Amino acid sequence: MTIREETHTPATPQDQVSPARGWLGVAAITASLFVFLTTELMPIGLLTPLSESLEVSVGAAGLMVTAQGVAAGLGVPFIVAWTRRVDRRRLLTALLAVLAVGNLVTSIAPNYPLILGTRLIMGFASGVFWAIGVSMAMRIVPEKHANRAAAVVMSGISIATVVGIPLGTLLESAGDWRTTFMIWAGLSALVFLAVAFTIPSLPSANAVSVREVFELPVKNVQLRVVLVMVVFFVLGHFAAYTFVRPYLEESTSATVGFITVVLIVFGIGGAIGNFIGGQTVNKSLRGSFVAGGLLLIAALVMLLTIGTNDVGVIAAMSLWGVAFGVVQLSQINMTLAAAPETFEAAMSLNTMAYNTCIALGALIGGLFADHTGVTSVVRLGIVLVALAVVLRATTGRRTAPTG
Repeated sequence: MTIREETHTPATPQDQVSPARGWLGVAAITASLFVFLTTELMPIGLLTPLSESLEVSVGAAGLMVTAQGVAAGLGVPFIVAWTRRVDRRRLLTALLAVLAVGNLVTSIAPNYPLILGTRLIMGFASGVFWAIGVSMAMRIVPEKHANRAAAVVMSGISIATVVGIPLGTLLESAGDWRTTFMIWAGLSALVFLAVAFTIPSLPSANAVSVREVFELPVKNVQLRVVLVMVVFFVLGHFAAYTFVRPYLEESTSATVGFITVVLIVFGIGGAIGNFIGGQTVNKSLRGSFVAGGLLLIAALVMLLTIGTNDVGVIAAMSLWGVAFGVVQLSQINMTLAAAPETFEAAMSLNTMAYNTCIALGALIGGLFADHTGVTSVVRLGIVLVALAVVLRATTGRRTAPTG
């Protein structure tokens, strides 16, 4: 991942933090991303048992993703601005405490409404982490290593998709979905301790008021374009990806073991895509996004056409993972490049767009799945991702502000 040097926020002098402690802190922030992301997306691999256990439809079970995404998206600009004077270490430990308790409550909740309410609260914590996490990592290492620290933290996305979500599915098959969330409550508590003991005090830097946050896309055309692209891309990807398990069970009678393998394959593809994107975004952010989007569309078409057997499914999901990795890295770099001087504010808007659209994608996908079948959800994904690709391909080549 390449982030412009201007985005580094030197509010805490790096010479006050030893390199070893700095990188331990980066590892703790990466672990934070892992537990936040796996918690948010865990229901994707557990939709069928969740719906059966809680006696709700598959589409309704998908609302567990929706509830957390809505809170993460809509709440983050306000919370980041309201906490702009709060030390970032204290803020992150508070967020992790919310996550740990939320996972614990989910694991023992007696009914579906309580789970939804809990996921909503956890979503606020998740959204704030996405806005502040990368910036924190860049501030606790020597300035020349800031970009590398950001890349390490973002690798948590690949770790979550390769290990976290498939592991959750595997644990459910060995026990039940409640055990999975109980284990994740324990993991969240361990990460809480790691953050508390490894990350130095980090007074807030570059945070702005709520009004200034929402003025950014009004004044910054390039940021506005990027945010619209993020909306289409995330809507398309998560509308389809949220319902991968029901789709494979219906189209190929896939077993839990095979679905676990498929999720792992997707995650490995995402890691490969991150590596490829890390090489290509330096040459062309625009080209990387367009190429990744076209590959993602091709993967979804493959899933519809040759995804009727195990080999076809593996091929399609591998390509989907690679494409997602490239596009994900591209859109993050475009967001940061468009607003380098307002790091946290730009990331809070990105988080708002991204997580709100995870929620809407799951919601819209659930409506399609319940009323027209899960196959229609894949087609919807193709259309929405295509809109993102067209928008990026037809807009200006510059991704940074012109001023």
